[in-house]
Amino acid sequence: MSPPPDIQAFWNRYGDDPGLTQDALSSDDTTNSENWEFYAEIAVGRDNEPRRCMPDGLKITELHKNWRGQYRILEDKHGYIQWIFPIREHGMNYHAQPLQLHEIEKMKANPTVIERVITSYTLMLDFYGMELLSAETGLIRRSDNYKARYRNLLERSHNYLRITRILKCLSELGLEHLNVGFLLHVLNEQSESKGPTGTQLNSRSIQSSMDKWWANCLRHEEDRRWIGAIIKRVRQGQGFVFTKGMYEDALERRRRSGRLTEE
Repeated sequence: MSPPPDIQAFWNRYGDDPGLTQDALSSDDTTNSENWEFYAEIAVGRDNEPRRCMPDGLKITELHKNWRGQYRILEDKHGYIQWIFPIREHGMNYHAQPLQLHEIEKMKANPTVIERVITSYTLMLDFYGMELLSAETGLIRRSDNYKARYRNLLERSHNYLRITRILKCLSELGLEHLNVGFLLHVLNEQSESKGPTGTQLNSRSIQSSMDKWWANCLRHEEDRRWIGAIIKRVRQGQGFVFTKGMYEDALERRRRSGRLTEE
């Protein structure tokens, strides 16, 4: 199956590929720095106030503090996701600016900004019923209220597009190992859990989003191929189970050697 055009553009870093850049930016506009200013809380404008996300009017630290666990807000509001997970594609919030190349370099080089990006990630993981155990390996487990949050993820399919954006953003900002942790956690839940929880994350729509988009939000080709092969084995059944132990071993192996593949 050919990957969707937006995935191909993502793989090619939004280069000059015919038909792939209609909704993406292949150039760098150095006059636009709103994503950097938002995450670094740079004072801007005549009021000399830190950049706020629009239309909600919050600083990044305010959003983290005030919205964590506020599931109705996180579900019903839509403009914030493009601020806390900027990517190099146009979105639906005209207040938000696509991520620029110069912003990527400044954000990656700033430890405070990267810490805030990871906080944004944990905020959304909590919304989806998950908890980050290790920012170093990307290891995730179910949160205490995972049943209700998994059910919400099943019923509110617009979150699948959000997850694609989250994974693309993490990759852009040098945090692609977190993508691996997320993907393999979901796969473990789909493979090892056979009760109601497994059925929730095993819905056809979630599988489709994962197989076609989420699993392809990796620019590291070897990791992408390894995960794709494991997904294929899980989907085929035939007695193969991707266990929690396999999940943890894969992340530890990648931490030690930089590779998911076994020696």
